[in-house]
Amino acid sequence: MTTMIQCISPVDGRVYAERPALSLEAAQAVAARAKAAQRDWAMLPLDERIARVRAGVTALNATSESAVEELAWQMGRPTRYGGEFGGVNERAEYMAGIAAEALAPVVVEESDRFRRYLAREPVGVVFIIAPWNYPYLTAINTIVPALIAGNAVVLKHATQTLVVGERLAEAFHAGGVPENVFQNVVLNHATTEALIAGRNFGFVNFTGSVGGGAAIERAAAGTFTGTGLELGGKDPGYVRADADLDATVDGLMDGAMFNAGQCCCGIERIYVHESLYDAFVEKAVAWVKGLKLGNPFEPETTLGPMANARFARLVREQVAEAVAAGAKPLIDPALFPADDGGAYLAPQVLVNVDHSMRVMREESFGPVVGIMAVKDDAEAIALMNDSPYGLTASIWTADTGVAASIGAQLETGTVFMNRCDYLDPALCWTGCKDTGRGAALSPLGFHSVTRPKSYHLKKVTT
Repeated sequence: MTTMIQCISPVDGRVYAERPALSLEAAQAVAARAKAAQRDWAMLPLDERIARVRAGVTALNATSESAVEELAWQMGRPTRYGGEFGGVNERAEYMAGIAAEALAPVVVEESDRFRRYLAREPVGVVFIIAPWNYPYLTAINTIVPALIAGNAVVLKHATQTLVVGERLAEAFHAGGVPENVFQNVVLNHATTEALIAGRNFGFVNFTGSVGGGAAIERAAAGTFTGTGLELGGKDPGYVRADADLDATVDGLMDGAMFNAGQCCCGIERIYVHESLYDAFVEKAVAWVKGLKLGNPFEPETTLGPMANARFARLVREQVAEAVAAGAKPLIDPALFPADDGGAYLAPQVLVNVDHSMRVMREESFGPVVGIMAVKDDAEAIALMNDSPYGLTASIWTADTGVAASIGAQLETGTVFMNRCDYLDPALCWTGCKDTGRGAALSPLGFHSVTRPKSYHLKKVTT
């Protein structure tokens, strides 16, 4: 019996897209075609692969108008913010621009006796399991370097964004990437895990929950398949006494609330120096009250529904538990009449919170943030590190040296100063602790989808 995978739109609860999941046998055939096609793709000159990938990105841009509408239906992002292709273009172009240098052999010796060098070779077939919250951006992080490096790609997109995988495949095929070199698949969890366990891939990239990452690791156990795992986060912001208050409130609250809080590196907890605490909280509450929750297709809407009613349910549970334990909610949900108890969720700011509460300890991935006062840098550092996660941390201060010094003491993948919720393609996107492992973007992003190969060539001499 064929399993149907359904995308339920958060906008109105209807089935927006429905696709049949591949059987294990059909999925294995996809992997086999990818492996066979990869050899010829890798034999193309690097410049040719780069040109075809760039052409694929250009073709993707041509779909931007329809993509914005499709994203609103699939995961609820307001159409006023446009699509994700600005970031897609930035990341794709940067990675294409550094490819020749990042993939170039490292020559150790070139003499009359020896040629010794380190080369980088594609791993073969890269399996990308992409998330729904930024479905184009997160996928492109691995698609572009994987294809440029000479790999074939099999893409499995999230159920919530079924259509995105199809759009990506169509665009790259239009750009000249062969169909078997880039294949989009629809799979259930069991088939996904069986494919990985069956050694069908040279590398698996997964962005999603900690539980999902653990399942990927279990499936890959004993296969020696490389994995890149970007999992949960509980990213903190720290406001020092010398911070520019207005700019800090605007930056941190946007980082907490944009995309209904459904950002991998969104701000989920804020620590404010006690001298600025009252003023920060007052301005933060005013900022949130200026949001407009509603239908994502209406131009005045700044906060759409969460991608799924069950995601909103988790946030409501965390908030209710925190309030029962003594936290104080500062936003009256009545200010947001579109809150329907389902996917449409009013934003919330909590004070009187502490780390005994789930809302300050576990990932929320929704429009809620807790704010605590701290007396100094040491207390802020201890609280920021008091988390099982480590993706990004944001420090707001006028002192670059202090920010760097604090950053050196933080258990995190990226340290921001006076900004948050951004991926710089020139820097490695990585995490630590339960956030996972691996590297995307920057030259290290090419290292993830290639393997080193050593050449020790002794020249014949007489």
